[in-house]
Amino acid sequence: MDDLSRSALQGTVEPEVLDREARVAFPLLTDAQVARVERIAKKRSFAEGERLWGVGDRGASFFVVVSGAVNVCQPLPGGDKRCIVQHGPRGFTGDIDLLSSKAAVVAGIATADTTALEVDPVALKKLVVADSEISDVLLAAFLARRRMLLARQHGEITLVGSRYSPRLYALREFLERNSRPFQWIDLESDPAAAELLERFELGCSDTPAVLTADGVCKNPTVERLAEKMGLADIGPATVYDLAVVGAGPAGLASAVYGGSEGLDTIVLDAHAPGGQAATSSKIENYLGFPMGISGADLAQNALVQAEKFGVRFATPRRVSKLVREGSVFRLEIEGGDSVRARAVVAACGVHYRRLPAENAKCFEGKGIYFAATRMEADLCTNENVAIVGGGNSAGQAAVYLAQRAAHVHVLIRSKSLDHSMSRYLIDRIDALPNVTLHPFTEIRRFDGDGRLARIRGSDNRDGTERQMDVLNVFVFIGAVANTDWLQGCVAMDDNGFVHTGDSLSAEDLREAGWPEATHPSTFETSMPGVFAVGDVRCKSTKRVASAVGEGSVVVQFVHRRVAAESRAAVRV
Repeated sequence: MDDLSRSALQGTVEPEVLDREARVAFPLLTDAQVARVERIAKKRSFAEGERLWGVGDRGASFFVVVSGAVNVCQPLPGGDKRCIVQHGPRGFTGDIDLLSSKAAVVAGIATADTTALEVDPVALKKLVVADSEISDVLLAAFLARRRMLLARQHGEITLVGSRYSPRLYALREFLERNSRPFQWIDLESDPAAAELLERFELGCSDTPAVLTADGVCKNPTVERLAEKMGLADIGPATVYDLAVVGAGPAGLASAVYGGSEGLDTIVLDAHAPGGQAATSSKIENYLGFPMGISGADLAQNALVQAEKFGVRFATPRRVSKLVREGSVFRLEIEGGDSVRARAVVAACGVHYRRLPAENAKCFEGKGIYFAATRMEADLCTNENVAIVGGGNSAGQAAVYLAQRAAHVHVLIRSKSLDHSMSRYLIDRIDALPNVTLHPFTEIRRFDGDGRLARIRGSDNRDGTERQMDVLNVFVFIGAVANTDWLQGCVAMDDNGFVHTGDSLSAEDLREAGWPEATHPSTFETSMPGVFAVGDVRCKSTKRVASAVGEGSVVVQFVHRRVAAESRAAVRV
């Protein structure tokens, strides 16, 4: 391993771990593999200092170095750059963005007279699908490189803002959930903040600010940032075979199976891939992962898997309405765009309920959170925190945050966790000395000056009040279906969860105009061609494995529906 590769991975404790990570992230292709790449490549020559691709380039090519060397660099605010790694002969460039044609987060520059094999994005996708040996090497390296960039904050974006700013929190959460590497300069604690504000002539009112090689973006919304990065692109006007609404485990499974079965598929999500599962620090009861897997890693792996099969993702894209136009559906998107598809899978999941407590809205994003990932944990080091809820998400958060926080208080309305949480989590919580369970407890009020400082709660049996000094509260209560866009289109229960298959009543089918001789398939709704899977489906099992199973199986029913509609169109 060369010195640049080793320096890119500094921070790992054990040298053998460092070498193992480097071998995955920066392998060399064999001569036989290089020869197979050469069949579909164009041989290019680059002079020393010549750029192969730049930050922000979309649709960048994949390069295998034949001779010479290529430095991969991260631009820094003010025009400087940091070298991340150097690729020599038989080394190759790129990370997961090559599969989706997203904007490149780093640049590639020849450091000597260099010869390289260039493969365009279309040919690269064909290679990844057709050559399993090369595919395994590339995908493992791409994923490892992106993990490295994220962990070491090597990317094209620098955020400057206060940790107490809800907008900064929203931007950080969006970038984290979309696996976009960035550096955050905290106004409260980072000595570099003042220098950056002066250099870019920014006042505190201009923050949060986004610094890139292209300049400064003051106070951007998540939507504006996503548009700038090309993450919200819905592609050219076309009719997709399948539109999946929601990129949680169910939607990602539908995308993987839809793409692998040859369906032209697009996935629309209002926020980012992963859904509620991505807010879990560690899922330990998912089949095949005995040591557990974080929701973020599960989502990232599934995203890359789907993109390998040509699936398009667009985030944040919130669907506002579904309209049927003959044999095609039109999904209207907030902001004025629309997507047309022959079949629709609603995998839009649920969101956690807000607490009906005084001042709750005032502290969202600056003391009240609905996820417990690494980003939130960084805000809780050596502090007292509270978790509201008694389900598995709350349990996973308690176990995770207990590693950082001084003390974790778990607040539940009932007597115990026995009927709402998996046994392994209950046992683990019982064994943690810095976790305290507070049964029969409800929060009535949040207090603080600019940020959360304390909560006031009460015993729901006798009304006894108590105050608790905590700076961060994590809320995991209830589930509200994300089905506003389906109102008036499909049959739902009183809570907005979608009826499918056998749960549809005869009255539901009559109102929808189903012929008496036919019946919806297992996951089909009262509107033919529209399916629902995962947490949003009425009577579904609210587990990651169940959602993945439903998202996988539904594709066979989508195939049948699309084929039936095609036959009907031919007859007409």
